Amino acid sequence: MAGLVVSGTQVSYIGQDCREIPEHLGRDCGHFAKRLDLSFNLLRSLEGLSAFESLEELILDNNLLGNDLVLPGLPRLHTLTLNKNQISDLECLLDHLAEVTPALEYLSLLGNVACPNELISLEKDEEDYKRYRCFVLHKLPNLKFLDARKVTKQEREEALVRGAFMKVVKPKASSDSIATSPECQYTPLPSASRELTSHRVSMRHNNLKGDKEHLERL
Repeated sequence: MAGLVVSGTQVSYIGQDCREIPEHLGRDCGHFAKRLDLSFNLLRSLEGLSAFESLEELILDNNLLGNDLVLPGLPRLHTLTLNKNQISDLECLLDHLAEVTPALEYLSLLGNVACPNELISLEKDEEDYKRYRCFVLHKLPNLKFLDARKVTKQEREEALVRGAFMKVVKPKASSDSIATSPECQYTPLPSASRELTSHRVSMRHNNLKGDKEHLERL
């Protein structure tokens, strides 16, 4: 099958523009795969993943998965990466993961609206991200790594005490579309460029104002 790479118990089906998991992928590889990489596709649904009952690692980066994401029960799964998808409802996702992936130790959600990131939204800062981590660890206390950082003892203790009060509010739909656009993902406008843009707008405004005054005098 074109695009399929198998190495021992590792299965990769990357960059194939598939909108759903091919049925033959589960039929041919589901019974032995422990690591499955489906990154850089167009997945909106994970139907068919139930054929991979022995999965320990699942890579779903750079797809189109949203708040309706549904995983089958994966009791052995310890690593899940969902970077750069379209997830905005953090609490819904965490409640689902707590139910279907009880062995989860590594989770990464970078590049989703649900993960506050100052590189995506200029309205977010490090404090927003700390509150997010606290809430995630409250919901999934067995995590050892979250995103690119190891979970510290201090974070774990804080999650026990304050995690329930750190709920991240789901953004409005309008901000969702802005934050998930390709231009906004990890490509913030440099400060120098922002200043230059503002300067150009100001100059244009002044020019228009001058033209208007000239016409009024005529």
